[in-house]
Parts: sequence; C-alpha cells; structure tokens
Amino acid sequence: MTWHPDLYERFLAWRTRPFADLIAAVAPWVVRPRRIVDLGCGTGRNSRWLKARWPAAEVIGVDRSAEMLARAAAVPGPAVRWVEADLADLAAWQPDGPVDLLVSNAALHWVPDHDRLMPALAGAVAPGGVIAVQMPRNFEAPSARLVAEVARAARWRDRLDGVVGGPAPVGTPEDYHRRLAPELARLEIWETRYLQDLPPAGPGERHPVVSWLDGTTLVPVKARLGADHEGFLDALERPIAAAYPPQPGGTVLFAFLRLFVIGKR
Repeated sequence: MTWHPDLYERFLAWRTRPFADLIAAVAPWVVRPRRIVDLGCGTGRNSRWLKARWPAAEVIGVDRSAEMLARAAAVPGPAVRWVEADLADLAAWQPDGPVDLLVSNAALHWVPDHDRLMPALAGAVAPGGVIAVQMPRNFEAPSARLVAEVARAARWRDRLDGVVGGPAPVGTPEDYHRRLAPELARLEIWETRYLQDLPPAGPGERHPVVSWLDGTTLVPVKARLGADHEGFLDALERPIAAAYPPQPGGTVLFAFLRLFVIGKR
C-alpha cells in the first residue's frame, strides 16, 4: 500500500485530537521515560510531539510506509530516530532496549491477530513501563457499511475480495481487557465518540467524508484498483452524501468512535 501524506493530513486537527487526549491521560503514569517508541508514527508529527513533551527521552518512530517516513525525516524539529518496519511481523521489529513508553495512535487496527499482538506489545514494555494505544472502532458506522456495499458491486467485487467488508479489526473494550489484564499491573480502557464537524468540500473536491476515507480506509482499495480507484470514489460519493448531509453552515457531522487503552507493566 502507498500512503499519501498530504491527503492523510488534510484533516489533521481531527486526527490529532485523539492522540492529544491519549497523551493527556497517560502523562500522569509516566515519570522521566528514557526510551519512547511510537508505533505507526506516520508523518512523525506525534513522535516529535512526544520528544517535545519528554525532551530527555530517546524517541523512536516506527512505520511501514516509506512515504510517510520520508515526510517525517524531512520536517525540521526535535531529533527522532525513524525505523521502517511492518508491525504485522513482530519478528521484524523488536525494540533494541527497554521501552518505558510504547505509544500507538490509530495504527494497530491495520495489524491482524490482536490476541497475539497486544500481549506481545505489552511484553515489549519494561517493568514499570507503560503502553498507550488508541484505535478507531468505527467499523459499524454508515461510512464503513457504504464502503463495503460499493465494494460488493460487480465492477470491483473480485478485486476487492478480502480487502474491505470483513470482520471488524478492533474488538470490544472487554476483548482488550481479556488480552491485556494478565500482562499488566494496572489497566484502563475507555471509548470516546467524537462528533467531528468537517469543513465543506471546496470547488472540485469530493464530499469531506469521502476525502477522509480516501486518506485512510481506502488506501488498500486504491492499492488494488489503481486507476479505477477514481471510479470507486465516484460510486461512493452519492450514498455518502445522503448518509452525511451538510449542516446549515455547510459543514458535515462525522461521528467517530475510538478505543483507548493504557496499561502499566
């Protein structure tokens, strides 16, 4: 899959707020961390924020996207070490020393087998260290349902089989308590539903929810469809516009559920 940093960051304020909420909640748990790992760091903005928050710590940003890491490395700011690795292959990425704070913001839903993944990540944290994770859990929303419906159309069905519309990659809060409680001395899990007020589309732009999805959910769709991806977006535009109509001021309300997990080893 090829990620497009500009498209992803179009809704930067909305994508950043859950991370800020996660770090605000975890800050009282962390005392002078020496090594911080940001899994799924993307363009590195959050990694640099972590370095600014804890300047004495070594901060390591890990991502599988060379495009995202190139953008991260090109931005001036506090020193962060960037590592290209696929989190789905835990054998390919292992911390090279004790991790005092392991953070992952809106990344682990791309990684399968959370029964294996989550205990392994908790085990990568040093004794007394903290794991802090935020993941989308919006897979029952109209947007996700409509993407799956369009993908089942005859034009795309064969090429998108197994790409969208499968089981939700993120489970319930109870699922994560079951997976992590045996590994951790303290554990807090909660959900937040963000009512996002997205700006209206400008001239020549797509519906804002379609643009949002195109920067994240639809990245694997584009990888399969190539040039036909624009046709997929065309087919998605009308049902999304009906499900997410403009408000009186022209903005669009896009409710988004997210799951938060903080644990201390």
